[in-house]
Amino acid sequence: MNGKQFLRSLVLFAAAPALALAAAVPGEKAPDFSEVDAAGKTHALGDYKGEWLVVEWFNKDCPYVRKHYGSGNMQALQKKYTGEEINWLTVISSARGKQGYLEPAQALEVARSHKLNASAPFLLDADGSMGRAYGAKTTPHMFIINPQGEVVYAGAIDDNDSANPAVIADSTNYVAAALDASLSGEAVDVASSRAYGCSVKY
Repeated sequence: MNGKQFLRSLVLFAAAPALALAAAVPGEKAPDFSEVDAAGKTHALGDYKGEWLVVEWFNKDCPYVRKHYGSGNMQALQKKYTGEEINWLTVISSARGKQGYLEPAQALEVARSHKLNASAPFLLDADGSMGRAYGAKTTPHMFIINPQGEVVYAGAIDDNDSANPAVIADSTNYVAAALDASLSGEAVDVASSRAYGCSVKY
């Protein structure tokens, strides 16, 4: 290896961690994406220009996802805020062969069984490109994007990382609080939090 090749390898090595640490950061522009949902429709960030958007990461086999879906908590949030003209996308970034991966027909069935009526059918991000761009680490992992395309919240759905649904009633829902504040023109008190749940199965 000559000096020029060695220098180039050092540059590439130094750049690699930055790629791995890409994330959607509150106060910054949301990463672009274009993904196909289980029904075959393509969704891109540009489709939601001028509109509010919530993005949620999902794995049907994760006990923390079951906590919020089995209790009806996530569906209630989806229904409430899509009723206020907020868009909601639910993303599966599990790779083929990994826990939570679903073929389109399976994903449509899970969407029905989980009563995902207020959200678009699952976006199927099997190559993990959207998940990595957003820095999605857990299921669930939540992001809120404002009409200007900026992230206003990133993190956990609430402040209690127990998998027991009994704690939901006494938990502070960060997503609801951020949406309510934003829609009222107020500052978001908690714009980021540590996401909890199962690791995204890239």
